Amino acid sequence: MWPEHEKTEQLLGEARQGDADAVNQLIERHRDAIWRLVRMRLDRKIQQRVDVSDVVQDVFIEANRRLTRYLENPVMPFHLWLRQIAKDRIIDAYRRHRVSAKRSVDKEHQGRVALGPDQTSLALVNQLVDGEMTPAAAVTRRELAERVEQTIAELPEQDREILLMRHYEQLSNQEVADTMGLSQPAAGMRYLRAIRRLRETLLADGEQEQP
Repeated sequence: MWPEHEKTEQLLGEARQGDADAVNQLIERHRDAIWRLVRMRLDRKIQQRVDVSDVVQDVFIEANRRLTRYLENPVMPFHLWLRQIAKDRIIDAYRRHRVSAKRSVDKEHQGRVALGPDQTSLALVNQLVDGEMTPAAAVTRRELAERVEQTIAELPEQDREILLMRHYEQLSNQEVADTMGLSQPAAGMRYLRAIRRLRETLLADGEQEQP
């Protein structure tokens, strides 16, 4: 999902030397990844009112505004920095379009990630249930992928968040640890627990659907 790291570092170095073209290349290299992130994270109902591309544009306007400060003190990898700005803009969209909601922004967001049709869900199906689903439960791979997405949405927030970051945002365990303020072993253990819970829920649902 995210562009190759070494090229990004090269462009960051050129941007520090005042190369405006390097800045433009940094933005364009990350545009697709940020678009996917916003599309995935922005509530489906909000997407009926707000175009994903508009949110992405806001992300890069803010990134341009703050870029000089980042170049002076890069406190995290560039893509994680952009990711944080994107998440802030998504929260802003919730606040603007659900200002009358009684629940918090976080609660509005819970269970409403718009994963959409993606090969990631199919790959996760293969990892979780290959060879272990009963014939009655082993419906088409697409239906299983949809079940994976629905189950992820219904998991506790910490489990859901780490699965989204690892599988859909394709962040490494170290990047997840940095983002969540955890040690790398703690992030790894949390991920394994989340995978186990997802797998157990899918298998239990499959058994319940048997005639």
